[in-house]
Amino acid sequence: MEQLRVHRLPSWMKVPLPKGENYSRVKNLTEKYNLHTICSSGNCPNKGECWNAGTATFMILGDTCTRNCRFCNVRAAIPSEVDWTEPGRVAQAIKILQLKHCVITSVARDDLEDGGIAFWALTIRTIKRVNPGVTMEVLIPDFKRKLEWLDKIIDAGPEVISHNVETVERISPRIRSLSTYRGSLEMLNYLSQKGVITKSGFMLGLGETEAEVIQTMDDLRAAGVKILTIGQYLPPSELHKPVVEYVHPEVFEKYRQLGLSKGFSYVESGPLVRSSYHAERHILAK
Repeated sequence: MEQLRVHRLPSWMKVPLPKGENYSRVKNLTEKYNLHTICSSGNCPNKGECWNAGTATFMILGDTCTRNCRFCNVRAAIPSEVDWTEPGRVAQAIKILQLKHCVITSVARDDLEDGGIAFWALTIRTIKRVNPGVTMEVLIPDFKRKLEWLDKIIDAGPEVISHNVETVERISPRIRSLSTYRGSLEMLNYLSQKGVITKSGFMLGLGETEAEVIQTMDDLRAAGVKILTIGQYLPPSELHKPVVEYVHPEVFEKYRQLGLSKGFSYVESGPLVRSSYHAERHILAK
């Protein structure tokens, strides 16, 4: 019988199993309101920490993506019909959790004529209406690279708009489905030119060089990005892109310091960092 490959995680990548009263509260709430989170769908290693803090990143437009990126754990298939009651349920869950800051993301919905942009705008406005005073970060897909569509997101009023480049330019075509490195930079630049606080992130451990990491930082700064996240890539399964290297925490710290020296207002860099990790702090970036 063929043996399965076993990935031995270094000590700095190991986290305790999620548990605790607040963890159970968030878990039960998402199940009660039939909501999805990228915490679960993306198999995030920080789920226990974040849910115990009473926070979660809600994922709208279902849990099935029309793209099949080689790094992502979200299921790729033909999505179900749009549930127009979902914005209200998300808003209510945020109210029950008494969140002061929330993060919303979504799957890609290339099956929809507008890529889901109208649904996004409705969700943002509904959350703001039900939760006056709440601040919000939205982690958005590329909406078929129609830059003018982004105005609907901007007009809805989120405080931070995030879109990830995911990796360095050379590796991007090998792991991303339909999205492109340059297309993501154009999106971020468009948003920045509109006066939005923009955020982006990428993963280490896919075979990138230090020079490529530095170039990615420079490209993001040139696009006006103010908040940067850098984390370790973890393959969700044997079918995904294999990890090349587990990057040491000291390297992440070096990149954090370098990013700050390049003019990013906030840099979250560490092996366990994911896009929405400590997002409540990023709202302070100027």
